[in-house]
Amino acid sequence: MPDIQKISIAVTSDQLAAMREAVETGDYATTSEVVREAVRDWQMKRAQRQEEQARLRHAWNEGKASGGTAAFDIERTITAAKARWR
Repeated sequence: MPDIQKISIAVTSDQLAAMREAVETGDYATTSEVVREAVRDWQMKRAQRQEEQARLRHAWNEGKASGGTAAFDIERTITAAKARWR
């Protein structure tokens, strides 16, 4: 088991009641276990967010490096799309 450190956190009365209920119903052994799971979930979501940001940053940079834009005629595009559906 990793080194366990104790900290103090502030939660609302409703949050504490929900954690205690989870312990009382046997879903968790302790309120600390509830908090550790919440922190693990936060770590996972944070890592996913960072990966997504890196992916978007890479796509943005690729787009910028691909050069300028070309003229775009929306009417011609719509006409061509309609012709394909006929």
